[in-house]
Amino acid sequence: MTPDLTLASTADVRGLVGQPPRMSAWVEVDQASVDRFAVATGDHQWIHVDPERAKRESPFGGPIAHGFLTLSLIPALLVDTFRFEQRMGVNYGLNRVRFTAPVPVGSRLRASFVLAGVTDVEEGGVQITWNVTLERQGSERPVCIAEFITRHYF
Repeated sequence: MTPDLTLASTADVRGLVGQPPRMSAWVEVDQASVDRFAVATGDHQWIHVDPERAKRESPFGGPIAHGFLTLSLIPALLVDTFRFEQRMGVNYGLNRVRFTAPVPVGSRLRASFVLAGVTDVEEGGVQITWNVTLERQGSERPVCIAEFITRHYF
């Protein structure tokens, strides 16, 4: 999906404060992605990487994605939602992260982004605090809620 909103200046960013949430496209979390994440992080817990055992023994009826895999989707979903015309952007941190529901393998997720605050930082940049909610298609309960902080230099 090509973002339909371009942020090319600090004025553009400040104009988003108080605006309604913007939604990303849906992305599928498949077993191959979960397996690659397990290799990258060294987290090979069976509930993620052993589908047969997870079907038999987990309370979720099958394998689930790592919470941190779910969280790591946020930056990609952000640039799927907003087009940034900038010299540089960086992920600065996270606050108040909660994994509120499991993500069964095969789920489709999307994120809603609300710009909660903007502050000036050195070198003419801005720091943005985003309220992010990741939802699973077909579920009323979100799977992850976080404050995500980015810095942008236009």
